[in-house]
Amino acid sequence: MSGVDEGAPSEALDLRTDQPHSARMYDYLLGGKDHYTVDGQAAEQALSSFPLLRTAARENRAFLGRAVRYLVREAGIRQFLDLGSGLPSAENVHQVAQRADPTARVVYVDNDPIVLVHGSALLARDANTAVIQGDIRETEAVLADPVVRTLLDFDQPLGILAVAVLHFVADHENPEGIVRTLRDSVVPESHFILSHATADIAPEAAMGVQRAYRAQGVPLTLRDKERFTGFFEGLELIDPGVLVVSDWRNDEVPEAERPDPADVSWYGGIGRLAG
Repeated sequence: MSGVDEGAPSEALDLRTDQPHSARMYDYLLGGKDHYTVDGQAAEQALSSFPLLRTAARENRAFLGRAVRYLVREAGIRQFLDLGSGLPSAENVHQVAQRADPTARVVYVDNDPIVLVHGSALLARDANTAVIQGDIRETEAVLADPVVRTLLDFDQPLGILAVAVLHFVADHENPEGIVRTLRDSVVPESHFILSHATADIAPEAAMGVQRAYRAQGVPLTLRDKERFTGFFEGLELIDPGVLVVSDWRNDEVPEAERPDPADVSWYGGIGRLAG
């Protein structure tokens, strides 16, 4: 793994380098360097079922960028809580937001300890950005974290992101309840950016990915458009609503040049908490 001492320091920090993690697998799919051999092997198992999974990951990252730009430029959001963020690598939230407004503040949250180690090093000189180790399933603990409370002002609108993370929350872990808790913690005009993998469009390939992830010990639960749209309960969907991520407000790429929805199989949208 690039930039990591794979000896005693990693073991002391319990980076769990002997088992794949969704954040590092995502980094592998995006062509990053912050993953271990076991993560690449697990991702390759998923790619064997869905060879265009890298395309899906790239389109999801592009959606995140467009969604964050919308929140800064059009919705006036200047602070973000990114849950299940993965590594704060190229074109992640803080870079996109701070390009539009250098004062934008971002807290990244992930349950992979390597995100804390590397994220803290990457962001050491950025006073407006922080990373903490936390789990979206432990929502109240994340919201109460002193770093979160210090950097973000919950009396002002927030941008809450759960991008490509809720499909790692099982049904019995109540993903809808997680979003409700987050919704109830913020003030009106806060916005939620959500995305989620689905088997609606290419069911055989997508279910193969789900089986491959689960076989490697990485929980993955695909959900249909109706179920995903239900995560926006209590929020006003921003036009054009829930779409495949490659089509959401994408005027950057002509429609004829975008990947086929079956090659993406990922929904995304933004919801606004009205006053």
